Amino acid sequence: MAFSYNKLWKLLIDRKMMKKDLMAKTDLTSTTMAKMGKDLPVSMEVLARICKALEVNIGDIVDYVKDDTPSD
Repeated sequence: MAFSYNKLWKLLIDRKMMKKDLMAKTDLTSTTMAKMGKDLPVSMEVLARICKALEVNIGDIVDYVKDDTPSD
């Protein structure tokens, strides 16, 4: 599984927000932000807090990226 948070980063730029602003608004840890920066999965609860704070839908902040590696 692979996720992309590029939509979230673009949204922050469009709203002239920095990652630290999002962290303050959503009470996210730097560890969670680092995971998202590396396109790693985070909990639905985290995504829900971001959606609520930014008043967006989950599809506005994260994309599922198809992984080309074959699965067993």
